[in-house]
Amino acid sequence: MKIATFNINNVNRRLDNLLAWLKEAKPDVVCLQELKAADAQLPRSAIEAAGYGAVWLGQSTWNGVAILARDTDPIPTRMELPGDPDDRQSRYIEAAVNGVLIASLYAPNGNPQPGPKFTYKLAWHARLEAHAATLLAADVPAVLAGDFNIAPEPRDVYATKSYDGNALVQPESRIAFRQLLDQGWTDAIRKKFPSDTVYTFWDYRRNRWPRDAGLRLDHLLLSHKMAKRLTGAGVDREVRGRDDASDHAPVWITTK
Repeated sequence: MKIATFNINNVNRRLDNLLAWLKEAKPDVVCLQELKAADAQLPRSAIEAAGYGAVWLGQSTWNGVAILARDTDPIPTRMELPGDPDDRQSRYIEAAVNGVLIASLYAPNGNPQPGPKFTYKLAWHARLEAHAATLLAADVPAVLAGDFNIAPEPRDVYATKSYDGNALVQPESRIAFRQLLDQGWTDAIRKKFPSDTVYTFWDYRRNRWPRDAGLRLDHLLLSHKMAKRLTGAGVDREVRGRDDASDHAPVWITTK
C-alpha cells in the first residue's frame, strides 16, 4: 500500500500538476491539504476520472483537506478534530481505506507569534494529541498524514537564522510534535532516513527552491501496527520544480 500526503496549495490552480503526479506515482491513498476551495468548487469529476474516490472538507479561500483512494471510496469516520465545537476551520478529516484509518490534517501555521494565532496553533495541537491517543488506544492500523506546520528538529530547517522567530520552529511547537512521538507514533520519514537531511517545503520567496533552502513540515505518523508494516518512504522532490508548482512536494510511504 502506498500512502502519500501533499499540500497542494490550491487544488484547482494545481489540478494539472496533481493529476500528472497521480498518474506517475500511482499512490493508493493521498491526503491533500490547503485545497483553498469550497465543497462546490472541488474538481470531483477530474479526480474520479483519474480513478480516485474522495472525501472532502473544503473551505473557501483558505484551508481544506481531502482523502483520495485509488479504485475505491474512502469511508469517512470523522469530519472534524474533536475538542472545540466552535472551531470552523477545515483542517482535519479521517477515513477508513482498505482496513487502515487515515487522517489528513492541515495544522495551523501560528504566525505571527506570540499572539492569538500561535495560541490557536498550540490549542489545536493539544486537541490533536488527545484524539491521537484515542486512536492508539483503539489498536488499529492508523496514519496521521499532512502538513503539521512544524519542523521537528534544527536539521529540518536549512542553515539560516531567518526562521528563528517563526512559529514553525518554536520550542512549544517542537514539544507538541515530540509529544505525539512519545505517545507511540512513528515518524516514517525519520525512521527511514535517520541521518539524512530531508525537506518537503520550499518557500516561493528568496529563490529558496533553486538554493534547496527547505524545511520538513509534512509528516506521516504511524501507529504501532502501521509502523510494523512500513517498507519504504520518500519525497517526490521533482514535483516542486514543475511549472506553477505547490511550495510543498508529495511525501509518501509504502507498507506491506
